[in-house]
Amino acid sequence: MIGNRDPYEDSRTERECPVAAGDETQHDRASLRCLVTGATGYIGGRLVPELLEAGHQVRALARSPEKLRDQPWAGQVEVQRGDVTDPSSVAQALRGIDVAYYLVHALGAGSGFEETDRKAARLFADAAAEAGVRRIVYLGGLTPSGVPVRELSPHLRSRAEVGQIFLDSPVPATVLRAAVVIGSGSASFEMLRYLTERLPVMVTPSWVGTRIQPIAIRDVLRYLVGGARMPDEVNRTFDIAGPDIMSYRDMMERYAKVAGLPHRLIVSVPMLSPRLSSHWIGLITPVPPAIARPLAESLRHEVVCGEHDIARYVPDGPGTPLGFDDALALALRRIRDAQVVTRWSNASVPGAPSDPLPTDPDWAGGSLYTDVRERDVEAPADALWRVVEGIGGENGWYSFPAAWALRGWFDRLVGGVGLRRGRRDAHRLIVGDSLDFWRVEEIERGRLLRLRAEMRLPGLAWLEMSVEATGAGRSRYRQRAVFHPRGLLGHAYWWSVSPFHAIVFGGMARNMAKAAEAESGRSSQVRGAGT
Repeated sequence: MIGNRDPYEDSRTERECPVAAGDETQHDRASLRCLVTGATGYIGGRLVPELLEAGHQVRALARSPEKLRDQPWAGQVEVQRGDVTDPSSVAQALRGIDVAYYLVHALGAGSGFEETDRKAARLFADAAAEAGVRRIVYLGGLTPSGVPVRELSPHLRSRAEVGQIFLDSPVPATVLRAAVVIGSGSASFEMLRYLTERLPVMVTPSWVGTRIQPIAIRDVLRYLVGGARMPDEVNRTFDIAGPDIMSYRDMMERYAKVAGLPHRLIVSVPMLSPRLSSHWIGLITPVPPAIARPLAESLRHEVVCGEHDIARYVPDGPGTPLGFDDALALALRRIRDAQVVTRWSNASVPGAPSDPLPTDPDWAGGSLYTDVRERDVEAPADALWRVVEGIGGENGWYSFPAAWALRGWFDRLVGGVGLRRGRRDAHRLIVGDSLDFWRVEEIERGRLLRLRAEMRLPGLAWLEMSVEATGAGRSRYRQRAVFHPRGLLGHAYWWSVSPFHAIVFGGMARNMAKAAEAESGRSSQVRGAGT
């Protein structure tokens, strides 16, 4: 029937001839030159090392290349600054490329994101054709069978449209469609994890009964890498998923079992709309409403694979695709062992400021308010630095916890990220890491940590912490908070909170110094006991 027609039906032709196992040509084995867009994001940051491991050459396109500086693979790739909405940077990035990975989408980017996605995809497709690119590989969302495109959620609809733009372009495309991605640090996994762990009794939206076919992140990456070598005549979509089909309720119950939690009582009610669901998710999990809403909207309809043709080109080996319980166990082990390579929060928060800290002493951009604190510390610089780099997350902010918690709750109430993003790694930070409602803008290991605020503010804010060795076993801690107000409201905000700075920022400097001294003392005792 026309009403049940798959939006990709025209693209699923059988004109492809799958390559039989062991029938690879020299062309198939040759190293490919790959462009990865979205390399600072959750998927892109994991795909780059997989492509390198497969023997390919990689160029990464990023709006903020400095976010890739501390990645272990940074020295093995060519990094170019640019944006998929900028024709000149896209054309330059695609020059000499064989396979272009398009991993950019406007999840949570507010109104108008569909037009932005549409224009960017068309620009990219046209530039790829002009540059002679041999294949585009795109990761989109799995759309429900039999549901007209107009009835899909805006984000699923936009993903479908972007995929079709690539399929209609002169460049052959591999369009992969996935539902819920299970992996340490993914937004879907974090949502599932926190809902299940924090709520032994849940009143949930009716979509918890919707059937879903999730997929492990390692299988997503395997299919993405394999998609690069498909024969030139292949131009189609592929549904990708794991072997398990279940409801979201089943997913929460199975998570509880794998994580060793007591049985969860789940009661679904029909009145929670996607908008209300997103706020409910935002209150319980680290995922802010702007991201939770499209995730919740995508679960309104059943998302189950209609085919598994990808296996004809990227064969499944023993144990693949990974089952749901095994994917959960692997993700939980990665978290426990602090081996979370990327997180959903790696991507920039829509609407968050990206301006660097003004460094010119005579900066002409307007007013800058500062709060500066210094303390001499009876501890070596390396002990003080460990405290600085370990700040945030479970370690907190070393002063007036109630004030920090209140600020985090207020930020979430107005649609911000709040404090719940925590840290990717409990001990080590890299440029681009999210850190509660901050993001690491700069780090000079052992000397400087600069954080840029991503909370909702009437202006731009930074928090800078530096360490200096001053003698044998001594150091100096310097802390600088900087605020660039936006309009009269920004000035009013600074002066309204400035009376609390002595408590918050002063206490922070004092307690961080004490923590470093205590750690230094413990280290000395351990060394003494070992002699």
